[in-house]
Amino acid sequence: MVYEGRIGLNKGPAVLLLMGPTAAGKSALALEIAEHFNAEIVSVDSASIYQSMNAGTAKPSQAERGRIPHHLIDIVSPLESYSVERFRQDALACVRDIHARGKQAVLAGGTMMYFKALMHGLDAMPEADHDVREALDQQAKDIGWPGMHAKLMQVDPVTAHRLDPNDAQRIQRALEVFALAGQPLSALHGRTLNKEIEGIHFKTLALMPSERSVLHERIAQRFELMLQAGLLEECRQLRHDYPDLHAGLPSMRCVGYRQALEFLDGKTDEVEFRFKAIVATRQLAKRQMTWMRSLGSDSEIDPLTPDLMEKGLLAAGALLGA
Repeated sequence: MVYEGRIGLNKGPAVLLLMGPTAAGKSALALEIAEHFNAEIVSVDSASIYQSMNAGTAKPSQAERGRIPHHLIDIVSPLESYSVERFRQDALACVRDIHARGKQAVLAGGTMMYFKALMHGLDAMPEADHDVREALDQQAKDIGWPGMHAKLMQVDPVTAHRLDPNDAQRIQRALEVFALAGQPLSALHGRTLNKEIEGIHFKTLALMPSERSVLHERIAQRFELMLQAGLLEECRQLRHDYPDLHAGLPSMRCVGYRQALEFLDGKTDEVEFRFKAIVATRQLAKRQMTWMRSLGSDSEIDPLTPDLMEKGLLAAGALLGA
């Protein structure tokens, strides 16, 4: 399915958006495409942005980064928040810089909100307001985030019902939007600032697995590799290096890390920890595929096919006009 309303149609060189669920093989294919078409890779991954988080994010290795330049990896502290709007600005800046050096850009990853922001623009939401956030933080100190969630339930029950009562970042943002716009966040979703992006022409290649059971096997194998790479040791080190780190931060809500912290805190045993992490990753993959279907694509490949690299290069070449 090809979506309507793509931003920047027929303007400038093609930019390849390579999207797929976790464990689909995006990183390996992106490397092949980048090497073949003289491109650089821009990460579209909301976990890889964080410094010191390596074992659980499947970042490209230093050797892979040496082969092909990668962008938007290790750019913020695990204590920071990173918005969709900031990603869009950073990604577009990267693309323009890559083009200015006479190279192609491949944007690869699995954070579908980021892809949506590139392809369809941003929701027409008010910008963050420091004073409003300070006031909300002060209220949260007095009544806790579950109490703030109850306040959100009064003004925006649609948003409140889909948020965990301890999801501090999203509860704060929803209350901030209501305070600034006078309307619930749920009412503003879908109203996009669909401005064209001058000089950028997106083409999308989606990796859509045909056999979910095979993808689930890959997910389980991938998680075992993360454990072998030192995920638990990394979480211990993160707590040592960042004393203010806590489970409510966006970085610690990344799949794998959330479950690892529960295990380190004695809330689960090892068997339950592994089970919960793998199930959560499967659920993430399902959400990613649902997003992909709604976003649409110019070309689609089954990543479980044995000749993925060959098919991927052919599809990329056709989309890039090479």
